[in-house]
Amino acid sequence: MPMDAGEIERLIKAKLPDAEVTITDLAGDGDHYAANVVSEAFRGKSRVQQHQMVYEALEGRMGGVLHALALQTSVPEGDNKSDN
Repeated sequence: MPMDAGEIERLIKAKLPDAEVTITDLAGDGDHYAANVVSEAFRGKSRVQQHQMVYEALEGRMGGVLHALALQTSVPEGDNKSDN
């Protein structure tokens, strides 16, 4: 059964409460999404670590219920610090 975009956002925000999450259904099939996640929790973390945090938030659904997720992560702008 496909995963709802709202459920993806809910899971990410449960683990990263300050996150700004934008989910886009890429194929209209509920299996292929793009996610843009901006969170202060990513500061000082490598891009791989940031993505691992998001995948952890999805509680093992990647590769199963959620077939594909094109993921972009960053820290909030506004303080002139790098986002990775």
